Amino acid sequence: MKTWIVILIRSISLFLVAFIATKMMGKKYFAKMTHFQFIYYTVISILIALISVNIIKNLAFGMIALGVWIILPILLEYLSLKSKYFHDLINGKETILIRNGKVMEENLSKMRLTGEELLRELRSKNSFNVADVEFAVMESTGEMNILLKSDKKPVTAYDLEKNIANQKEPQTVILDGNILDESLRNRGLNRGWLKMQLASLGVSLDNVFIGQIDMSGDLYVDLFDDTVQIAQPKIKELLYANLEKCQADLLTFSLETENKEAKAMYKKDADELEGVIKKLKPYLLH
Repeated sequence: MKTWIVILIRSISLFLVAFIATKMMGKKYFAKMTHFQFIYYTVISILIALISVNIIKNLAFGMIALGVWIILPILLEYLSLKSKYFHDLINGKETILIRNGKVMEENLSKMRLTGEELLRELRSKNSFNVADVEFAVMESTGEMNILLKSDKKPVTAYDLEKNIANQKEPQTVILDGNILDESLRNRGLNRGWLKMQLASLGVSLDNVFIGQIDMSGDLYVDLFDDTVQIAQPKIKELLYANLEKCQADLLTFSLETENKEAKAMYKKDADELEGVIKKLKPYLLH
C-alpha cells in the first residue's frame, strides 16, 4: 500500500481516537489546566502526530503507548475525585499569598513569584492597591483569586436590604438573520410574536445579526447595518413612570379637593399605589 494512503488512513483513525479520548477526559480549558494535565495532553498530541505520519513504524507499539497515556490520566482523575489525598497529589494544592491583609513572603518564594508578579496578578483582578486585599490564593491551575476587605467591596442590593428580582438568562432568538425556534419555545413564544416585535421596531429579519429576549420579555436587536438607528424597548420603564404619575395625580387630587370623603379616598388610593410601586420597582427597574 502506498505511503500516502497509509498516512491518510492512520490520520483519520487517530483523529477519531483523539476525539473520543478528549470526550472521555472531560472538558479542560487551557487556562484552567494543571501542569500534569498540560503534560499528558501534550504527550498524547505528540504520540498521535508521530503515529499519524508513520514515524512510529510499529502501529501496535504506538497504540499501546497512546492507550497508556489516555487510560492512566483517566484513572488518576477518577482517583482524584474519590480521594482528597490523590487530588492534591495529582493536581497540587492551592497556596495562600495574602492572609488577613498580610503578604505571605514565604509562600511567594515557594511559588517563585516576585513582588512585581504579585502586583500584576492583583491588577488583573482589578485590585490596584494591596491594602484593599483581605485574602489572595494561588490555585493549582496558576490562577489567582482574591477577596477584598469588607469596606472595599462593591455595595450590593443585599447590603442595602433591597429585594431584587432573580435574573434569568437571556435567550438568543435570532442569530445571523436566522430564527432559533428552541430559544423561543423556552420562553413560551413563537415566530408570530417575534415577527410582530420586529415589525414594531421597523426592522426586517434578514437585517438582524443578534436578537435576544431579556428576563422581562423585552427584545433587543443588533443589526448588520450599523447606520440604522432603532429605539430599543423601554416597556418596563414606561410602565413604572406611568404608575408614578398616577400616584402623583392621586395625591394632587387629594390636596385640591374640598370634599373630605374624596380627599380621604384619593389619599388612601395614593398610599396603596405607592406600596404597589415599591413592590414592583425591583422588577421594573434593574
